[in-house]
Amino acid sequence: MISTTTITQLFPRLHPSHFIPRTVLGRRPPPIQTFSFNSTRPFTMPSPALLKLDMGHHSNPPSRRGSLANLAELQLTKNQNQEQSSYVKEALKRATAQLETLESSKRLAAYTAVDKHVLPEHRVIGIGSGSTVPYVVDRIVQQGDAVNKGRVFIPTGFQSKELIVKGGLSLGDVDQYPTIDVTIDGADEVDHELNCIKGGGACHLREKVLAEAAETFIVVADYRKNTGLLGKSWKQGVPIEVAPFAYAKLLQNLHRLVFRLGFIGSPDAALRMAKMKAGPIVTDNGNFCIDAPFGEVYMKDPHDLLAKIKMLTGVVEVGLFCGMAKAAYFGNEDGSVTVRYENGKVETVGSSAVDE
Repeated sequence: MISTTTITQLFPRLHPSHFIPRTVLGRRPPPIQTFSFNSTRPFTMPSPALLKLDMGHHSNPPSRRGSLANLAELQLTKNQNQEQSSYVKEALKRATAQLETLESSKRLAAYTAVDKHVLPEHRVIGIGSGSTVPYVVDRIVQQGDAVNKGRVFIPTGFQSKELIVKGGLSLGDVDQYPTIDVTIDGADEVDHELNCIKGGGACHLREKVLAEAAETFIVVADYRKNTGLLGKSWKQGVPIEVAPFAYAKLLQNLHRLVFRLGFIGSPDAALRMAKMKAGPIVTDNGNFCIDAPFGEVYMKDPHDLLAKIKMLTGVVEVGLFCGMAKAAYFGNEDGSVTVRYENGKVETVGSSAVDE
């Protein structure tokens, strides 16, 4: 409860417009607690809650010190915003530099591989898929119309088909040219024995057909894809192209491989879903794609893992390319290119190909 004394003391402070102090002529007004008040207009007694709220609102009236504090707070906020803006700018600058380095490394690998393996006498050339492949086509176009006039280029998918057409090169099909002189393709990951994980773009069926059809199969990638063991950097799992009719049963079989083949299998195997449409990814062949992560112990022997997965009914193709590549070219951050050969030889070459 609020006492009468408290109300008497607080009302003139909280509602001065309601009251007129009574004073003796010629004297200063007495202290506020001795005022007597006459209401100048009707009013309703405020509730204790509102009175408390008003007390909090009026107990600290604006002052110069408060204004200075507000200005200081505004300046601090401004400085913080400027610092955040500077941080964002620096982060964008670093990200841009990293992206430029990454793209430069892809270009290095592609240009070096084309200069070494796409020779004037090669007439039928396979063009793979992935983010490094545009640089492959760029370098081939740079070889000139005279060299490319009699050539035919076989794509592994829609992306490479578009690159071939836009580059003004002749488009062919593996049905017409089942034997290919050289195929150059990207990879999601490559181990030291040139075993590859491919299929991040869901083109691995056609990629494997062109890799097998080629006299020479060459892989190009940036430094991130060069690993000692498959699955170290590529965490999405082994891409598996499957018949849509069989995908549910295949997922069940992949989850339960422990009961059938004596190893744990891939309990996290999942259907790859599209990002820009509702539903699953559909390959150029009208199939679905499953991503199946496997443990390190099973990735050590990709040949055996490939055989086990292909035994499952409904599997169209597996994104494990074992013993197929003749060489792999990796563009590095320092402007060099690391080349791994199928015989185990490793060499590092400069960037003269890109400087030309």
